[in-house]
Amino acid sequence: MPDPLFTELYDDTETLNWDPADQVLARARRRTRHTRLVLGLASAVTVAVVATGAVALAEGPDPVPPSLPATNSPSPSPTGIPTPTVSPTPSSSPTTVPPSESPETTDQPTLSPPSSDVPAAAMLRTADLPTGFRAAGDDLGGDWSFRAGSSYACEEVGQSWPGEKAFRGAAFSKGTESTVIERVERHSEEAAKTTMGNVRREVAGCIPLNPDSKGMEVFASGLAGDESLLVGRAGDLSFRWLFVRQGELVAQVWLKGVDPAEDQRIAERAAARLCAGTDAC
Repeated sequence: MPDPLFTELYDDTETLNWDPADQVLARARRRTRHTRLVLGLASAVTVAVVATGAVALAEGPDPVPPSLPATNSPSPSPTGIPTPTVSPTPSSSPTTVPPSESPETTDQPTLSPPSSDVPAAAMLRTADLPTGFRAAGDDLGGDWSFRAGSSYACEEVGQSWPGEKAFRGAAFSKGTESTVIERVERHSEEAAKTTMGNVRREVAGCIPLNPDSKGMEVFASGLAGDESLLVGRAGDLSFRWLFVRQGELVAQVWLKGVDPAEDQRIAERAAARLCAGTDAC
């Protein structure tokens, strides 16, 4: 009796049309060649990839590009603080100019530093002035002096004023309206007397610069010391100059906005102070 499985397989294949054997063999040979070609191409690709990697490994990593040449531009400091620059060394030492010699005579008071030849004790103090005055240093700048004031009121006389050996200054103020400035000069005793005589001659010989000016006037003399004068513009007591001499010392005091009733006392105090710088007292 036939096997049932075999019988069923036979029934399924009984009606199939089978290709001739030579066609089946030809297709088999073509399939084999195609498979071999694909495998050959795959092998070639694999070999090429492996070879490329080997070449890359043999050549090593890409070379680092060369550094750019340094420029003159300064590199920024890591901390943000600018790098200090070195100052150039001076090529030569500064030239020292020798001081000029003091002339024996001059038409203007000198403004050199004060000398110890006029001691500070020879100067006025706030206690010598009316109440309310305060010390304001020793600046003698400005056109406060008698010779400056007379040049604004009178024609030039042309007399020669002796130069001092030393001087010292002091200034005082009371508010903005009142000022006292003192300049004490040391001369030879003869030159000190000449200075006082020049003040008298300047006032007496004043020729007003314009019709509205009344010239200069001596308001008082002999107030204190060896010699003393109080002078100013004629009829104007708003400011005036007090001169006091003790031996070789001459004090010139500018009084602006000061009560004229104080003139005598200030003259006496100035003369007393001068005695600290001279043996003439």
